[in-house]
Amino acid sequence: MSKISMTSRKWLLLLHLIFSAIMLGGAVIFLVLSIVAATTTDPNVFQACYTVMHVLSESSVRASTIGTLVTGIMLSALTHWGFLRYHWIIAKEGLSVVTIALGPIGMYVWTAGALSGENPLMLWIGIVLQILSLVAIFLLSVFKPWGKRVPG
Repeated sequence: MSKISMTSRKWLLLLHLIFSAIMLGGAVIFLVLSIVAATTTDPNVFQACYTVMHVLSESSVRASTIGTLVTGIMLSALTHWGFLRYHWIIAKEGLSVVTIALGPIGMYVWTAGALSGENPLMLWIGIVLQILSLVAIFLLSVFKPWGKRVPG
């Protein structure tokens, strides 16, 4: 596949960063709402927190995950980075699988469970793992450790 121009690459990268930032921001919002829900004595506030998380998991979490995934695939396919050429990209791809499982899938199921009165421990674990995975992806993107793979 042919490579894209520098200007097109920058626009695609900008879109990728915007979708990624929305994902991280959503995870932080989930953390804040979970803390509020865990510390409130007002059942209406509790219900509102989990309702908002559930709505977000159906909307912005899904949209940002899809947007990040599509733009990431396009960046790998249309630039010199490739899919398997660098160790840090392979690590990002693995962490992306984790964030997809935790984000649109896990958060949807766990917030629905918390709304129906189940123990929110899985939601807490998912939120923390989601934030750690996303921060790790951002770190890998900035520092690009481990270099290029040796063709074998």
